[in-house]
Amino acid sequence: MKVRIEIDTQTFIRFWLVLLGFVVAAVALYSARTALILIGTALFLALALNGPVSRLAKHLPGNSRAVSTAISYVVVVAFLGAFIFLAVPPIVQQTAKFVQGLPVVVDTAQTQWNGLNRLITEYNLQPQVDKALAGMSDNASKLASSAGTNVIAGVGSLISVVAGTLIVLFLTFFMLIEGPTWMKKIWALYTNKERMEHHRTIARRMNAVVAGYVTGQLTVSAIGAAFAGITVFVLSWLFPAVPSNLAVPAAAMTFIFSLIPMFGSTIGAAIISLLLVVNSAAAVFVYLIYFVIYQQIENNYISPTIQSKRNNLTPLAILASVTIGIYLFGLAGGIVSIPVAGCVQILFEAYVERRQKKNASEETEKPHKKVMKKLIAGE
Repeated sequence: MKVRIEIDTQTFIRFWLVLLGFVVAAVALYSARTALILIGTALFLALALNGPVSRLAKHLPGNSRAVSTAISYVVVVAFLGAFIFLAVPPIVQQTAKFVQGLPVVVDTAQTQWNGLNRLITEYNLQPQVDKALAGMSDNASKLASSAGTNVIAGVGSLISVVAGTLIVLFLTFFMLIEGPTWMKKIWALYTNKERMEHHRTIARRMNAVVAGYVTGQLTVSAIGAAFAGITVFVLSWLFPAVPSNLAVPAAAMTFIFSLIPMFGSTIGAAIISLLLVVNSAAAVFVYLIYFVIYQQIENNYISPTIQSKRNNLTPLAILASVTIGIYLFGLAGGIVSIPVAGCVQILFEAYVERRQKKNASEETEKPHKKVMKKLIAGE
C-alpha cells in the first residue's frame, strides 16, 4: 500500500528557508567564534567582579560605580606588574642557564657517542644509522628554512594575545560600568510582572553560581600557589643548586594554571619541574612527591569544602562540560565550562519547576470541572 503525502509549496519553501537560516546562523557563529570568545570572557569576568565592585561603590562618595571599577582595575594592574617584575626574571635566568649548560651536554653526548660508535661498527649497523641521520638532517634543514616564518608567526601570535587581552579588559570595564543600566532597560521591557520576577530570580541564581565558582576557584588556586611557592623555597634550602627566587614563579604558574579545571594543576607542575631539573634532578623528584600528596588533599578536602556550595554538578557533568569547552573554545572554554554548565542546570531546573507547578495547578482544577459537569448534567 502506497501512502501519498501532499505538501503545499508555501510549507515546502518555509521548511527549506528555516533550515537555510539555521545553517547560515551556525556558519556565522563559527566565523565569529574568536569575537564571541572575547565577549564571553569579558562577560564572565564582569559577572565575577560585579560583587566586589558593587560593594566598593557603596562606600565611595556618590556611590560612583566608575570610580570603584577604576580602583579595581588599578589593583589588578598592580598585581600583574608585580607578577611580571618578580616572576619573569627568574624564568629568563633559568632559561639562560639551560642554554649555557648546553655545551656540557653536547660534550657528554660526544663522549657517549664514541662508545656507541664502536657498537655500531661491531654489529654492522652503519647503513641504518646513516639513513636515520639523513632523515634528521632533512628535517633540520626544513626547520631552519622555516625559522624566519615561525618567528614572524610567533610575534604575530604574541601581538594577537596582547590585543585580545586589552579588548577583554576594556569590554569588562564597560560592562561593569554600564551593566546595571542595561539590566534596568531589559527588565523595563517586560509587561508581565510575574514573568519578570521569575526571570530575575533565575538571573540572580546564575550570577550567584558564576561569582561563587570564581571566588571558590580563586581561593583554591591561591592556596595551591602558596604551598607550591613554600615548597620550592624549602627545596632551595635542601638543595643549594636550586635558587630561592624560583619560589615566586612557581607560585604564580601554579595559580594561573590551576584555574583550568581537571588537569591545569598538572600542567603547572610539569613546567615547574622543567625549571627545577635545570638545577637539581633530586629536587624535581621531591617536588613531584609533594605534588601528588597535595593533589590528593586538595581533591578530597580543600576543593570539596570550598566548592561544595558553589554548584551541584556531578563529576560526570563537570568532566563532560570541561571536555566540550576545551574542544570548542580552547583553554578559555575549559576555564568557563563549569560555571556555564551550572547556569544551564539552573535553566533546566527552573523549566522543570515551572512545568511541575503548571501540572499541579491543572490537577487541582480537574475536580472542580467534574463537579460542574455533574451539576450541568443534573440540570
